[in-house]
Amino acid sequence: MSLIVKKIQQADLAERVITESQLSRLIGGTPQRRYSLVNRALHQGELLHLRRGRYLLSSVRQHRKVNLFVLAQSLLPGSYVSFETALSFHGWIPESTQVTMSVTPGRRRQEIDIPEFGIFRFYSLALRTGYLLEGVERHVFVGQSALVAQPLRALLDIMYLRKIDVSDIMDFLGGMRIDAELLAHIEDRELALMLQVYKHKRMLSIIKAFQRGA
Repeated sequence: MSLIVKKIQQADLAERVITESQLSRLIGGTPQRRYSLVNRALHQGELLHLRRGRYLLSSVRQHRKVNLFVLAQSLLPGSYVSFETALSFHGWIPESTQVTMSVTPGRRRQEIDIPEFGIFRFYSLALRTGYLLEGVERHVFVGQSALVAQPLRALLDIMYLRKIDVSDIMDFLGGMRIDAELLAHIEDRELALMLQVYKHKRMLSIIKAFQRGA
């Protein structure tokens, strides 16, 4: 076992994504020493490189102690899981998704491909300040938490991303194969809250259409 793995385990971070700054505090010494230790652990297969400045112990993957939603949050802090990924999680669509899709407070789309875990996509939406997490809940997976959009929020995020217009709502819902009974259980209170979230008038029209029964 390498020194870097021992340090991570001693800090009780063995099952978490490790940042560059955390490694700096754990290992100490010069940047060159830290670089050498990280490289050695990577070559020995003890450490996985997820993206710039993000690492994970290989044993976590081997023992299946990592959740993709938690991983997504660690890759881009401040994001939340949404779109088809969240709808599949809630059982609103029959298919599982091959890509973990999230909304990011950042200003640009990002895609991170990690062969060991799959593809993670992060999308930026035009949202009103202070409403990023409206309709988003915290869930616990394998002892760690992740933010996941509620079904209505995930559905509206998809409609925003795909530029669905009011006239296309029924065709869109049919294509998504969402059970009509699930849509019928959306409460007026939830829809009223969503009116505060999106900047674009198109989304306001869609939400009002839902309030009228689409």
